[in-house]
Amino acid sequence: MSAVAIKGWCPGALRPMQSGDGLVVRIRPRGGRLDAMQAARIAELAARYGNGLIDLTSRANLQIRGVSEEGYPALIDGLAGLGLLDADPDTEARRNVLVTPFWTTEDDTRSLAAELEQALAGASLDLPTKFGFAIDDGSERVLAGASADIRIERACNGGLLVRADGAQVGLSVTRSEAVQVALALAEWFIASGGASGEKRRMAAHLTAGASLPEPLRGDAAPVARSANPVPGLTPTGAMVGVAFGQMPYQTLGHLATCAQALRMTPWRMMLAEGIHEMPRGADLIIDPDDPALRVIACSGAPRCGEAHADTRALASALASFIPAGARLHVSGCAKGCAQSGAADVTLVASRKGFDLIRGGTTRDAPVARGLSSSYLVANPSLLSGGD
Repeated sequence: MSAVAIKGWCPGALRPMQSGDGLVVRIRPRGGRLDAMQAARIAELAARYGNGLIDLTSRANLQIRGVSEEGYPALIDGLAGLGLLDADPDTEARRNVLVTPFWTTEDDTRSLAAELEQALAGASLDLPTKFGFAIDDGSERVLAGASADIRIERACNGGLLVRADGAQVGLSVTRSEAVQVALALAEWFIASGGASGEKRRMAAHLTAGASLPEPLRGDAAPVARSANPVPGLTPTGAMVGVAFGQMPYQTLGHLATCAQALRMTPWRMMLAEGIHEMPRGADLIIDPDDPALRVIACSGAPRCGEAHADTRALASALASFIPAGARLHVSGCAKGCAQSGAADVTLVASRKGFDLIRGGTTRDAPVARGLSSSYLVANPSLLSGGD
């Protein structure tokens, strides 16, 4: 096999990304769900062919880290045996679908997800790498804060709607129409120049002045948005988190022994089906008030070659100073891979130290520049607006 030297914004299994600790191989579970056997096998593969660390991403995917070029082919063979691979890298990239983890066997969520994934596999859509879909058809919108460009949601009248991200309302659809309307919206995005725009996202396209065509516009309001879930028991099972979205392979393997299946979420948590007591483990977050839930941090140095600092060490040191309900984002560079949206406080590492941004993203203007990690730890009042 030729050397793998692929690098981009969003890795895949068939298109891995070179990082500071080896290849990053992203797994996109079909319908956002892994059965217990798949989860156990992924843990084994991560231990054998990676460095044993597994990421939970903001797009409800898993990433096996530290894979060598020599071990990559065997890892891919293992994932293929689990039914987790697509026909080719382009098909894999299009299958960017978020699914509400709170579905039941009586609703349409799983069938909608399967139909949409199949339709995307057969479509000839040249969509941007980060362009994605969300199926959020519960009684509350739990994915409203997650990254997606086209959303299938529940309308206030109880029916379904398809909504372009950035639009306040969507088009009422029947169950049989939902996927085709979603694809038509994606086709319009490409045809109207959204895929060639500077930001290449639906909301940015609409903000820049693009106007939805009348057949796709609609006036249906979605149901209310809910707060992000926290660890705890649900009717389906136990919601558990891992600090900064990274866990050792043993943690995934342990969950695979006690859960019927694992549903992925964009909150760096997993919903373990069939568990009626919160599982214990040093690497699991089970307390809804755990300070680690208030902090978002990318892999940082030395795990990422683009990062200018060890983000995880600083995030751990600052977590206890973040007020309940607030969010701190620590980014190793200006890309903001761990979170694209705004946070109460964002720290962006540069060659000269950390830039501090309040109420914005990594792309916004900082209120202070060049702060050292030690200075931030010694002056935590800066995180709440203190001098």
